[in-house]
Amino acid sequence: MNGQITVSERAAKRIGEILKSEAPGAMLRVSVEGGGCSGFQYKFDIDRARAEDDLVIDRDGATVLIDSVSVNYLAGSEIDFVDDLIGASFKVKNPNATASCGCGTSFSL
Repeated sequence: MNGQITVSERAAKRIGEILKSEAPGAMLRVSVEGGGCSGFQYKFDIDRARAEDDLVIDRDGATVLIDSVSVNYLAGSEIDFVDDLIGASFKVKNPNATASCGCGTSFSL
């Protein structure tokens, strides 16, 4: 399996828009933490500090940080931005998830 984590063009564009309104040097941190209705949940935060072991993804001027623990849960995933009837949000298309909840922010392995 290809363990590369990617950011879609739509997500990069939206991240870039969000970061423009933040202080210079702001980056989007994506992490996985325990909780949610399926066992794990995705978390999105603005961060200005890059850790030594972060995975850094740069695309179209948008910088995404993923900590070394979360990288294992996100291997092969695509971070996307979806604007549909239930609202606009970031979605993670995770091939490792065996189940996910209806809101798309929680999953299990």
